[in-house]
Amino acid sequence: MKNQYQKYKTSSIQSASREKILLLLYEGAIKFTKMAITAAEEKNISERCTNLGRAYDIIMELNNTLDHRIGGDVAKNLEQLYMFMMEQFTKANISGDPAPLKSNLKILENLYQGWVQAVEKVKMDQKNT
Repeated sequence: MKNQYQKYKTSSIQSASREKILLLLYEGAIKFTKMAITAAEEKNISERCTNLGRAYDIIMELNNTLDHRIGGDVAKNLEQLYMFMMEQFTKANISGDPAPLKSNLKILENLYQGWVQAVEKVKMDQKNT
């Protein structure tokens, strides 16, 4: 049964729109950041590092896919936010302090909500044309 679920999950991701993939990446970063916070609070170094690394990798991927030609100032501002978050992840990894992770979580949740609204607006605009 699990194998069938994995096949479905893989298939649904491979056929997802760019917007859906973006939202999935943010959801993953939020999930792993929350897990890293919990692990940091519980002093579970292994879990903290694992989840922190996963969140870091997602943010790095988001940063690497920015198109500065098309995105202009938005891409530049997102790049600065992503770089700040990667610094915060590094700081949390070195210190074990969950505070930088909580800061990142707020940023991620705000960005996610903004993207959800943007995607909904694009869908509505496409329906109306």
